[in-house]
Amino acid sequence: MTIRRVVPNNQVESVAGMATSRDFYGLLGFEEVMHMGWVMTMASPSNPTAQISFFTEERTAPVVPDLSVEVEDVDAVYAQVVASGAEVVRELRDEEWGVRRFFVRDPNGRVVNVLSHQR
Repeated sequence: MTIRRVVPNNQVESVAGMATSRDFYGLLGFEEVMHMGWVMTMASPSNPTAQISFFTEERTAPVVPDLSVEVEDVDAVYAQVVASGAEVVRELRDEEWGVRRFFVRDPNGRVVNVLSHQR
């Protein structure tokens, strides 16, 4: 399996909370690279895979995931997760913004968003 990046996800109360987070993490050198209203991602300009995301909600799944893991082949990872008996929180599917993803619960109860960007 090839892991491309791991992104911590932080739930914020509101869009205003997102703006406050953007301002704070901007002080640390992060820049906004995606903003869909309900989710915003910031990245390091010098190391674009160093990212952090902020959610006001999760619009296409039952929960806000605790972290996201981008993999090279999400279908292969999904097959391994299902075969292991791990709890799939949200089935594998394509999203309108160009990712294919599923959610799985880790042994400690955290929800992991596993995804690949569609090409």
